[in-house]
Amino acid sequence: MRAATPDATPAPTPDHVVRTGVWLVGARGSVATTAVAGCAALTAGLRPPTGMVTETPPFAEAGLPALRSLVFGGHDTVCVPLSKRAEELTDAGVLPPGLVRAVHADLAAADAGIRPGGPQPGDPRTDDELITAFTADLTAFRDRHRLARVVVVNVSSTEPVPEPGATRLAPSSLYAAAAIRAGCPFVNFTPSTGLGTPALLAAAAARGLPHAGRDGKTGQTLLRSVLAPMFVQRALTVRAWSGTNLLGGGDGAALADPAAAAAKNAGKERVLADVLGTTPEGMVHIDDVPALGDWKTAWDHIAFDGFLGSRMILQTIWQGCDSALAAPLVLDLVRLVARAHERGIAGPLPELGFYFKDPDGGSSSLSDQFTALLGFADRLRDPR
Repeated sequence: MRAATPDATPAPTPDHVVRTGVWLVGARGSVATTAVAGCAALTAGLRPPTGMVTETPPFAEAGLPALRSLVFGGHDTVCVPLSKRAEELTDAGVLPPGLVRAVHADLAAADAGIRPGGPQPGDPRTDDELITAFTADLTAFRDRHRLARVVVVNVSSTEPVPEPGATRLAPSSLYAAAAIRAGCPFVNFTPSTGLGTPALLAAAAARGLPHAGRDGKTGQTLLRSVLAPMFVQRALTVRAWSGTNLLGGGDGAALADPAAAAAKNAGKERVLADVLGTTPEGMVHIDDVPALGDWKTAWDHIAFDGFLGSRMILQTIWQGCDSALAAPLVLDLVRLVARAHERGIAGPLPELGFYFKDPDGGSSSLSDQFTALLGFADRLRDPR
């Protein structure tokens, strides 16, 4: 991202710097806005890169694109300017006071790159017509900014799982198909379908594109991926594992739909089944609490057996801001997938399971996933 100077005018990026495009599906949502504003703040030296794993020493020699080289654009179905959305996030305590003014020019530049998404209600276009339009937006963005590559990241609201026999592609799959046609790597940070159809996976393979997903792991499931291995390693039997999520904002409204909530919960439950070897009793309840805005509370109640059958309980409470937790992960994933594309690495990237609830294979233990991620950083280095 081009750094903002004190008068909030972005400094020009030298022509010799290789630039990488970041195309955000859901570009005016909380996660996207926080990622754009955060990237601008980091490149201007206004804030440290807290939460960005790719800014830690093991990734220093991995050849990742610099944050200042990232150029943002995207699709969205709403028209609220990014600066206005950023002001709302400031009022909610997500972004620090004064940041929006400092990075206003960067927000405006990204906002100028956002194109209308779809399909909107009543849109008469066919799937192929929508894919063609989205592909044209991507290629125009890449050509206009002379980008080496564009990584498409889905950070839009969770959609229900398509009905069996559905004749239309899910919206997330339309964007994924457009990414493939345009030759762009794809990251699905949501539990929506995205690339998850045989035809789209085959098309991505034929184009030699890397892709990663699904559903960013930011809070409750992150903690589960740490705690579940503990019970296994200590030979403690988990009898039941129940949870509740209280959240507001766009996610809360979207997940009030039982079908969307079911898509979300599938990834949350996967880590327990994978690590424990069985699915314990209990389930996750998701409640929409509009007053919470972008903040959420996740509560887990774990019943387990100890020595001689003694019954015990562990309860955890996670309170945080989902967009602030997610934004650094989105920036990490863009850099890692862009570098993988540069190195000619294609197909699913199970080494990025560290970032996802429902990853493309590999262990569900966070420790194992981090080890795999470090190995991937080594793989991304320039060959000697």
